[in-house]
Amino acid sequence: MAQQAPTLDAIRARGTLVCGVNTGLAGFAQPDSQGVWRGFDVDYCRAVAVALFNDASKVRYVPTTAQNRFTALQSGEVDMLSRNTTWTLSRDTSLGFDFPAISFFDGQGFMVKASLGVRTARELDGATICVQPGTTTEQNLTDWARANRVNFTPVVIERLEELVGAFVGGRCDAFTTDVSGLAATRAAQARPADYTILPDVISKEPLGPLVRHGDQRMTDLVRWVHFGLIASEELGITAANVRQMAANDTRPEVQRMLGRNGDLGQMLGVDNAWLVNVIAAIGNYGEIFERNLTPIGIQRGPNALWTTPGGLQYAPPFR
Repeated sequence: MAQQAPTLDAIRARGTLVCGVNTGLAGFAQPDSQGVWRGFDVDYCRAVAVALFNDASKVRYVPTTAQNRFTALQSGEVDMLSRNTTWTLSRDTSLGFDFPAISFFDGQGFMVKASLGVRTARELDGATICVQPGTTTEQNLTDWARANRVNFTPVVIERLEELVGAFVGGRCDAFTTDVSGLAATRAAQARPADYTILPDVISKEPLGPLVRHGDQRMTDLVRWVHFGLIASEELGITAANVRQMAANDTRPEVQRMLGRNGDLGQMLGVDNAWLVNVIAAIGNYGEIFERNLTPIGIQRGPNALWTTPGGLQYAPPFR
């Protein structure tokens, strides 16, 4: 029996991928001064659009908050989410979603103003802490504080921009979210050195794109776009050399990945040259990371390739 692909069919009929992103997070998803969306998560949307249409511009971005992101996906307002969302059991089951891949390994941390003089999170006893509702961050904070006997007063604000404004304005002593989000927030301030990200990491936060459960063709496509980005970096395939490697590299896996041998693209419901087009337009995983996240001070860490000590990013074989 052929697998159903209602989302892919709808995207093709519309001629545009509708991608739910953050309302604005430096390095991950944020419109520039010309209104063009840029960032690590945005590049995943663009990569899927290239795989489908060979055109990175065929994406409509829908800013979503932590509170409305899941409703937007469930209702069909967006085709996929690509916005710092943690893979959890409940989201993977009871909410009716699939996480095709982990695009970013993260963990929850704390940021304070350097002038506060705090060195570890355990020194936040009695503090006010800014946190977004409807997130794993909120629950992690409560669990961590109870386990470590840290008393705190939450300042709960839904919109990220308003929450950051409350922290910067002094309404709370600390701000907690994923460490990547803290780095993005600090980088966006006029004086980043005035803020300290504490060394404590209190959770595992595997982040990744999200699609509706039961639409296996959409899940497969998003998953293998991610794996294509990872495998391309590992094999030395870049935006600058991908077409040359497709024509000249004789390694069997490269030939299969880049559509010179076999029908892997057809198995995904796209052109066999889909990955050549994606890498030429977007670059490999390392290029996406360096373009968007390195400038705001985020290190590769566990998001390095598995061939690097401490790296976790790994792609299954293309065959």
